[in-house]
Amino acid sequence: MVEAVTGNRLAGKVAIVTGAASGFGAGIARRFAAEGARVLVADLNDIAGRVVAEALPGALHQRCDVADGSQVQALVDRAVADLGGLDILVNNAGVPQRNMPMLDVDEATFDRIFAVNVKSLYLTARSAVPVMRARGGGVIINTASTAAVRPRPGLTWYNGSKGAVVTLTKSMAVELAPDNIRVCALNPVAGETAMLATFMGGEMTDEIRQRFLSTIPLGRFSQPEDMAAAALFLASDEANFLTGVCLEVDGGRCV
Repeated sequence: MVEAVTGNRLAGKVAIVTGAASGFGAGIARRFAAEGARVLVADLNDIAGRVVAEALPGALHQRCDVADGSQVQALVDRAVADLGGLDILVNNAGVPQRNMPMLDVDEATFDRIFAVNVKSLYLTARSAVPVMRARGGGVIINTASTAAVRPRPGLTWYNGSKGAVVTLTKSMAVELAPDNIRVCALNPVAGETAMLATFMGGEMTDEIRQRFLSTIPLGRFSQPEDMAAAALFLASDEANFLTGVCLEVDGGRCV
């Protein structure tokens, strides 16, 4: 377990974190705020998002469907108008796929997975990159998955969406490097979040839990604090020579 600490590694920075009402996103938002960033907490869950934002110094919340271009633009406009700009964008919002045979996934579910997990990167880039360019640079961090690196049966379309995130991260990194905009990704192993049971097929028995844990050399699921620590490093000036990096936060799962 990573112990949260406070500091000033992001002092003066403005960050948007999507999917920040719970799980990894909430952990990242809290850590960024603790390190001095002004955070715009974005999530479809209005109530939970407000709870997270109200507990953080200088933070704001805005409801946002990241698959909707007008809502994404409004989100970036809010960061500029009310927080003074945009330095860090964390594309953390995502939807899971219930573990099932690939042909059993209906078209609406497929479309939603790719709209939220993939199209959102296009929409946020379209709105955020011009702001970062005008500011002289920035950092974009995308949440991918170990599913992009070691895909497993039963999650085929989800695996594909996260594979797209990895490829897009690397391509964005190369194209945006002349603008001093770094783009990296995080590949977490399954975490202790609300999505866990979905990935396991809709249930979480002790047997299923132990079987999955046995595939993680360090012997535990990921925690929001693990993702927050990795995101903080990539967003900070300590990582100013890193771009296109897809960092596995997985306890050795992908070894």
